[in-house]
Amino acid sequence: EAIAVTDGIRVEVESFYISERSDPDRDFWFFAYQVQIANESKAPVRLVSRHWVITDGNGGVKEVRGEGVVGSQPLLMPGESFAYQSACPLSTAVGSMHGSYEMVREDGESFEAKIAPFTLATPYSLN
Repeated sequence: EAIAVTDGIRVEVESFYISERSDPDRDFWFFAYQVQIANESKAPVRLVSRHWVITDGNGGVKEVRGEGVVGSQPLLMPGESFAYQSACPLSTAVGSMHGSYEMVREDGESFEAKIAPFTLATPYSLN
């Protein structure tokens, strides 16, 4: 589990290996991850975009940018949280992800809420 807090925005991520959607014989490993974003600040914030950096076990890096998360741009009031699940296929049994969410306050000020690095790994592949 990875946790980062930026300006009162807490981002927690937990990853899971999905064996039934993976095909190691074809260099295809499928991972899911659960994200919880909590607004621990005193002001509402909206998540407007995401930026992920995905690194596979061979050191290959892929960047993903997009609006919102799972088709939405959630507005989080103080004390509220938003959770979602997404997925990431890899061509190696081990990899990692990190990134940030662009958050915007009511006054229009935006900032990057960090997503701490977390590992994508099949069970028993890490000692």
